[in-house]
Amino acid sequence: MNEALPDVPEVRVVGLPQLTSGFDLVERLDLPMHLKVHGPLEPMGGEQLAQLSERISLKGRGGAGFPFHKKLRSVAETAIRRGVRPVVVVNASEDEPACRKDTVLVNRAPHLILDGALLCAEAMGARTLVIGVTRESTQRSMEAALAERGLNNGRRSALRARVQRNPIRMVTGAAASLIRSIDGGPAIPPGRKISASQSGVGGAPTLLSNAETYAQLAIAARIGAERYCNTGLYDEPGTVMLTVSGAVARPMVIEVPTGVPLRYVLQLAGAPPVPQGVLTGGYHGKWIDSATVNEAIVSRNSLDAVGGALGAGAILPISQDTCPLGESLRVAQWLAEESAGQCGPCYLGLPAAARGMADILNGGGPAALEAVKQVAKSVKRRGACSHPDGSAMFLESTIKAFTDDLAAHVLGNGCGRPVEGVLPLFEGGQLPSGLPGGQSEEESGPSRQKIYVDWTLCRGHGLCADILPEVFELGADGFPTVAQAKVPRYAEAKALRAVRRCPALALRLEEDTRTSAPDRLPVLSQRGGRGRRALGSGR
Repeated sequence: MNEALPDVPEVRVVGLPQLTSGFDLVERLDLPMHLKVHGPLEPMGGEQLAQLSERISLKGRGGAGFPFHKKLRSVAETAIRRGVRPVVVVNASEDEPACRKDTVLVNRAPHLILDGALLCAEAMGARTLVIGVTRESTQRSMEAALAERGLNNGRRSALRARVQRNPIRMVTGAAASLIRSIDGGPAIPPGRKISASQSGVGGAPTLLSNAETYAQLAIAARIGAERYCNTGLYDEPGTVMLTVSGAVARPMVIEVPTGVPLRYVLQLAGAPPVPQGVLTGGYHGKWIDSATVNEAIVSRNSLDAVGGALGAGAILPISQDTCPLGESLRVAQWLAEESAGQCGPCYLGLPAAARGMADILNGGGPAALEAVKQVAKSVKRRGACSHPDGSAMFLESTIKAFTDDLAAHVLGNGCGRPVEGVLPLFEGGQLPSGLPGGQSEEESGPSRQKIYVDWTLCRGHGLCADILPEVFELGADGFPTVAQAKVPRYAEAKALRAVRRCPALALRLEEDTRTSAPDRLPVLSQRGGRGRRALGSGR
């Protein structure tokens, strides 16, 4: 059993460093050292920034890969049309157990991230900057960086900047979750899809992007598009930050130019010469087999072409000595635990999928396999956020990538290999202490209540689904799709309101006396060790 990945694992670089410049000199680049390494940065106009982003083909590095120039223009146009100032948000949450590249940047090069964010804020006339984090180390580093620039006191600058600390949960990193928490709500998706570019923090158009994205923009703004594009591929220039873990000798974060062979990256981390498979893009990503690894290069288009995904930059090989379905089951169980509990596809579908995977491993046969396929298909494009879609993609990829092992479990007595826990996980659903805003520990604890539907009374009015979408979803017939369900802690008040407002008196709440603290997944991981003044000195 392995230990969890540290916040700042070993950092390596292939070729000339860009984002990691200066890492060989100091552990953390404070503002004076940052300026010595990277030099000053001149402000740019909004259209200049958009054109620069377009020329370097900058896309979001948090997983979605949305073109940054389109997002920038959309926010600016909305702000002008509505006559309001936009908000700039840096998403440095990174709550996936296998990802550490943004955490490394925040801890070691926070001013590079701030450079990119402040460029955008000044270009668009924003007066509010929020940096979303989830770890104590990232909160300390970013608050220190704001203080070094004189941005921790609103009286010294027209720009108000602050750090928003949220719980370490998979759904916390969703853009809608971060925006909701900044506005004072819980750090979970709101249950409806709204474009942040149109209505984000406080209803204002909001430029929200991943920490690495802003850092890449800062590099390009300094060296220019032409020089930036001299590194990496023609259609995907620059470098990318990867987190390599799983069955490796040395888990690490590595900066590599696009176009580098994936097998070379794996060799640097000490992966098996012939891995059984490699999970690309993290736990919302896809598996590729050992033969495909030799064809893949580090780029979004290349990985997509071979059935993988760049995603959030997590690369996880597994060896020939472990059961891939058993390893994937552990991830599926963790993904189910990470549900925000707001919609049926996530709250009910993901646990059902994990149970189906367990049935396959326990000899459930073809029926269990078919059940998993159906559940994965049913949750896609029906959730309140992207968590169900990403989890379903992971499950479908597992089934597709390991056909021999699947056949051994479905048609025989299993593959005979152990589950070693090489894919890193950490305990889900827990809040760090002392969180400003967001959910309290009381809100995030195990459910204490269950809500029941009395079918002899229910008349399909549908108010329960309007008041309590975390639990109830209406079927095609207009009636709730569940007869009983646990109520998330944070939704207990809404559950009571739903019971009181049901016109047919068909709902009741009861204490769930069987509920105790949920079993936590064992901690797993890898083997091995370890204004314009804002753009300048801040003085």
